[in-house]
Amino acid sequence: MQRKDLSPELLARIESEGRSGTFTDYSCHNDHAIRRTPVAADNTRIWRPAFARDIDKIMYCPYYARYADKTQVFSLFKNDDISRRSLHVQLVSRIARTIGSALHLNLDLIEAISIGHDIGHPPFAHTGEKYLDELYFEHAGRHFYHSIHSARVLDQIFPYNLSLQTLNGIAAHNGELELETYMPEPLTSFEEYDAIIEACYTDKAATAKLVPATLEAAVMRISDIIAYLGRDRQDAVTTKIITWDTFEDGILGTLNAEIINSLVVNIIENSYGKPYIKMDEEHFRALERAKRENYALIYENTASRPQLHTMVKPMMAELYDKLLEDLRTGNRTSPIFTHHIAYVNRLYTKPRAIPYEESDPNDIVVDYIASMTDDYFIDLHRHLFPDSPYQVAYRGYFD
Repeated sequence: MQRKDLSPELLARIESEGRSGTFTDYSCHNDHAIRRTPVAADNTRIWRPAFARDIDKIMYCPYYARYADKTQVFSLFKNDDISRRSLHVQLVSRIARTIGSALHLNLDLIEAISIGHDIGHPPFAHTGEKYLDELYFEHAGRHFYHSIHSARVLDQIFPYNLSLQTLNGIAAHNGELELETYMPEPLTSFEEYDAIIEACYTDKAATAKLVPATLEAAVMRISDIIAYLGRDRQDAVTTKIITWDTFEDGILGTLNAEIINSLVVNIIENSYGKPYIKMDEEHFRALERAKRENYALIYENTASRPQLHTMVKPMMAELYDKLLEDLRTGNRTSPIFTHHIAYVNRLYTKPRAIPYEESDPNDIVVDYIASMTDDYFIDLHRHLFPDSPYQVAYRGYFD
């Protein structure tokens, strides 16, 4: 049976401790923010705390706007009612802030991690991510994972001097790996962080071992799953891939709102006043079952990924090879110079330790492809390969 609200005992406790200020404080305070370069302008002020500055930096990143045309799950659909990355990160932030508020956590840190966590996601969702990983490994012997690349966008491509706590939360957000209990492991230096990130490029299994360093990051990580679990079902119904009666009803419910409420209530009930984030075993098993259903009925359903393997995969390989060749031969008329390197340099003008264009060519190509929206990718391929047999077609509103 679904519990629609917190227990009366916990509601009374939260209200009493909130009013008196006697709650146990496990939040990450703004004055604990760690940055690569201590800069007075990034210090906490009453009207603009440290992690709120991270939010601003992320929102004004040039790639933030590109969330709007990146696939969440369903590629090549003309339908404004299905989720794109832009909506997903907002939903994650809203759910995570709801949990974080009840647990007296730092809402600015939660929001910064939430809105930044997918900024490095390539076009065409996890399928596009898989293709890009294969190409990167084939050419450079390194792996691509969107969470690690999201941190790279905000720390290397645009070195915004974000806090260690925000970058860790973004890198460690693995929304494909659910846990019954999230116990943070403190991270105290960028030296340690950099070693962890580098390991993720060379060891494909390393990303699954990343652990949030704060409760705020842990809340965002579980909220990522909560945000997409029911919403992806809703979108699958909208695109007529499945119907609502396809899913089993259970303790979480079936509808998006039911799933969100059930999990949020259970997490708060089991995490309040504790140094970890937890669900009870019954809800965790239900979450696992619901995810398995989503994989079987949606993510592995070829109807949700039309033309990706037959068209987008070879298109991405053609783009990768062409852009890499243009970089290595110094073809300054190529879009990788005119539309990517010049774009990055124009919008980030502060001095760098190493000029961006001197980065490894494979890294620059990966940066460029990962930055693309779905439509940009398709237009660039058509521009560079006008006679290519690979041409995608969108499913329209009335198809």
